[in-house]
Amino acid sequence: MIVELPNTTTSAVSRALVRIREEGGAVALGRVLTLIICTELGAEEDAIEAANHASREHPMRVIVLSKSADPTHPVEASLDAEIRVGGDAGASEVIVLRAYGEAAKSEESLVNGLLLADAPVVAWWPGDAPVVVAESPIGRMAQRRITDAAAQSDPRGYLQHLARSYTPGDTDFAWTRLTLWRAQLAAVLDQPPFEPVTRVHIEGAWDSPSTTLLAAWLQLQLGAKADTILDDPVGNKPGIHRVRLQRASGDIVLERVPGNIVTLVQPGQPNHDISLPRRDLPECLAEELRRLDPDDLFGEVLQVGLGKLSEPDTSSITLPT
Repeated sequence: MIVELPNTTTSAVSRALVRIREEGGAVALGRVLTLIICTELGAEEDAIEAANHASREHPMRVIVLSKSADPTHPVEASLDAEIRVGGDAGASEVIVLRAYGEAAKSEESLVNGLLLADAPVVAWWPGDAPVVVAESPIGRMAQRRITDAAAQSDPRGYLQHLARSYTPGDTDFAWTRLTLWRAQLAAVLDQPPFEPVTRVHIEGAWDSPSTTLLAAWLQLQLGAKADTILDDPVGNKPGIHRVRLQRASGDIVLERVPGNIVTLVQPGQPNHDISLPRRDLPECLAEELRRLDPDDLFGEVLQVGLGKLSEPDTSSITLPT
């Protein structure tokens, strides 16, 4: 069910929520958190769909704050809202706030009266993120703040910026997308022979911040220099392409082939094809909502590991002029 409230106010939205619960039996007692999604006007649906999928694991109230990408554009101040419950909201209740003009400038007052009482707050920016997320009006309200470096105009540069402005509670989907890679690499190194890794080589697309974070994590954890080679994301080869770990007995190689498969090559063993699917938005969001405490390892990789990486080899990139 979708209830539309054009040219409304936050207090009117709150009253409408109470009325919907009384009339339809929808309740918020089982909600475990409030998720605030900050998007541009017209870019709400993909994020709402991801939140609906994640809500099956994390019942929550979703507040979507949508406003113009150009706040200087002259338009009359107004607020349009939608309330989605039942089949249109997964296991959550979704409140969509579309703010125009001056009404879009007071983000905190728009959402403050709609937060669940005594429930943690998570903020997510699917697109462009604030300059310093922890100091933004919505970021100050949240225990966890989720950004996506891959959605920024300069993904690798954004990681460097995030390292400088990092506050415990910040996280990024570039890190979340590495969970399966990190688990597979840890499993390989947990098998004999237990030799130290002497060098790490990682290849990936130039616009893949996850490639850079994986190199920083491996160098930090293994104490071995990591070399990064970045190339054009041609065909079906975005993201991470190959990881090679050098050891005395021979190299371990994990290489992605087209699709959701990586090939594992190890000395003295037959090659293995391993399922390692690319993670979509609902999976990444659901994982990040499983923890509400700061991710200390991400903070260490970002603040310490990233700064120790050498400059990547970008000689094969042919960017358009």
